[in-house]
Amino acid sequence: MDIKVVNAIDEIDTQSWNNLIPDNNPFCRHEFLSALEHNHCVGEQFGWIPRHVAVYDEKVLIGAAILYEKYNNYGEFVFDHVWQNAYEKYGLNYYPKLVSAIPYTPASGVRFLVNSDNEKRVFPILLDTIYKICEKIGASSFHCLFSSADEVEWLEQQKLAIRHDCQFHWINQNYVNFDEFLANLRQKKRKNIKQERKKVQNSGVSIRQLDGNNATETDWKNFSNFYNQTFLEKSGTPTLNFDFFMAVAKAIPEQVLLVLADLEGKCIAGSLMFASDTHLYGRHWGCSEQVDYLHFEACYYQGIEYCINNNLQVFEPGAQGEHKVARGFTPTLTRSAHWIKDKAFKDPIKGFCEQEVQHIESYMQQVNTHNPYKEN
Repeated sequence: MDIKVVNAIDEIDTQSWNNLIPDNNPFCRHEFLSALEHNHCVGEQFGWIPRHVAVYDEKVLIGAAILYEKYNNYGEFVFDHVWQNAYEKYGLNYYPKLVSAIPYTPASGVRFLVNSDNEKRVFPILLDTIYKICEKIGASSFHCLFSSADEVEWLEQQKLAIRHDCQFHWINQNYVNFDEFLANLRQKKRKNIKQERKKVQNSGVSIRQLDGNNATETDWKNFSNFYNQTFLEKSGTPTLNFDFFMAVAKAIPEQVLLVLADLEGKCIAGSLMFASDTHLYGRHWGCSEQVDYLHFEACYYQGIEYCINNNLQVFEPGAQGEHKVARGFTPTLTRSAHWIKDKAFKDPIKGFCEQEVQHIESYMQQVNTHNPYKEN
């Protein structure tokens, strides 16, 4: 086998890469990752340096790993500040580290791209190559974030520490329409959602659902402005940009869902989502004017309707947010795997992860006491 570590995903053939992706996951697609690179959304400036791994058998790509060399923990959504502080306390460098994740995207999906027939022989090659890269660059650790169940279970067998976290996902129970979904909720929750949607309608706001084919350059400029404003208001760093949004819309148009809100002839808000064959993923939101409950309409209710109309099974609206429970989303476990090179830190970090697992389990049980659905 021929193993290559590349500094740009364009060094790997687009179709060969995409052939390894299950469920047509938009974030794993070659086009999405290359758009991040081409439009300077990743790189040294933001501490996400591509180090993708490709495995060839007789010049045929049979496996790959989405991989980045990291010098911060920005945009990971699996927080390891405590580990970094522990390293610094003892005068050690926590960075660089290697991370297998989608930049700025806390969405579940594969990180090791392998046909199921080749998993047993390619997974070990990918992990061994990652260990060698860690040794070469002096990395403290390797982190595989929001990965698939199969990957997490295999990495746990390889003695990696497993972290648990909780998101809130919506599950499609083969609903015919939004009203049937509402009928499955407790009366109070159903009433509140109806009131929220009615107030948005009465405000004079009109909603548009667009994809990459019919969203115009003006639409993307408006959304890009909303995106930037959201991050600046929160003292964050807006890593994505107009050129990136345009590139992705052109490359995977049918997998893009852009929801825009207009008021008195002016676009005032927008949310951006992406679809796989079975999932919808909510990613970004922004607005220039505040309208009561418009955030819930654009980010949640429009997404739920889209899932119902397109027979998508799961809606992942993003990280955090207990307010999602009252709107039909339920606690869902997410997992990540972590390898620590320094033997002195392995056991303490493993203990940290085990305590965290117990905490997350207790938290999910507590949140489930407020389940919005009827008993049956």
